[in-house]
Amino acid sequence: MNYFLHVLYGVFIAYFSLLVPGMLNMTALKVRLEIGKVQAIKFAFGATCIIFIQAGIALFFADYLVDNPKVIDFLRIAAVFVFFILAIFFFIISFKKANPEAQVTKGKYFLRGAFMSALNMLSIPFYLAFSIFLAEKKLITIEQPYIILYISGVFIGAMLLFSTYINFAKIIANKVSFIAKNINLILSGIFVVLGLVTFIKLIQ
Repeated sequence: MNYFLHVLYGVFIAYFSLLVPGMLNMTALKVRLEIGKVQAIKFAFGATCIIFIQAGIALFFADYLVDNPKVIDFLRIAAVFVFFILAIFFFIISFKKANPEAQVTKGKYFLRGAFMSALNMLSIPFYLAFSIFLAEKKLITIEQPYIILYISGVFIGAMLLFSTYINFAKIIANKVSFIAKNINLILSGIFVVLGLVTFIKLIQ
């Protein structure tokens, strides 16, 4: 039962942390609407693989990261620049007409999902902080085999969340037409917010 609870905590944390519209789930929605379901799933799988790795890093190196906060600060500095560059990129392409018939190479969207997920430097400190909190409450154990079970739950939860966005993309687009028409501007705004939040955390 304790093994199952570690998986369950991972599922809940990943699912609800990604539930609010953000960089990854909104991009998955964009790919689903403009390209297709298969490519959106590839994107989601790529993003989820990196989330799994990030959660693993947070737990496997929990002691090291707590003792060396400069490592996370360095990652945040890099993220600030990348977030603002992507914000400009999506702002520019928001004025271009999307081409739903565009051909894509095999594996391209898997790599794009992995790349964008890797840019989210807030993910490691998030899982680190949340996992330490749960451990202090005696809800999870940060040692093997519990770490593998926990981050496996994170993988499942993230994939379930992306699947929710992908499978209900057209319903979301029909109900909230503003999102469908302004997806690139929304993504640009999200990247600006992420950049500002990351920058503020650096100077605090």
